[in-house]
Amino acid sequence: MNGTVVSAEIDAGTRAIDLIRNTFGLTGTKEACGQGECGSCTILLDEEAVHSCLLLAAQLNKTQVVTIEGLEKNGELDILQQAFLEAGAVQCGYCTPGMIMAAKGLLLHNPSPSTEEIKEAMSGNLCRCTGYKKIIEAVEMAAARQGVDT
Repeated sequence: MNGTVVSAEIDAGTRAIDLIRNTFGLTGTKEACGQGECGSCTILLDEEAVHSCLLLAAQLNKTQVVTIEGLEKNGELDILQQAFLEAGAVQCGYCTPGMIMAAKGLLLHNPSPSTEEIKEAMSGNLCRCTGYKKIIEAVEMAAARQGVDT
């Protein structure tokens, strides 16, 4: 998880989000709907954006899991995190970790997405505070910068 090998003894019915938040203390991953409808709980599982409220914790066994906390490296924000700040794509912040993780999943597989591809990738994430314009702009900004910054 986030580049570190971890283990935990869990009950068979433990959800991934509960393992992440309650066992490992990674509270950046949020739960809002608990039904995979809002995207607040999005994590990367083997570089794919997934809703952790829909997964059993056992499904994380022998996988690479990245949460919002895993994007920051050596005290520096990820390109996406920085772009969200600069574009003003953060309001209350509750949906922001899931939005960023969904965008990260997109950029890992498509480093130069079109606006329509960004909209499609972000369609599983809901924000009740903003219009999506600044969020899309932030993802476009990060996509443009990632080739320069890497």
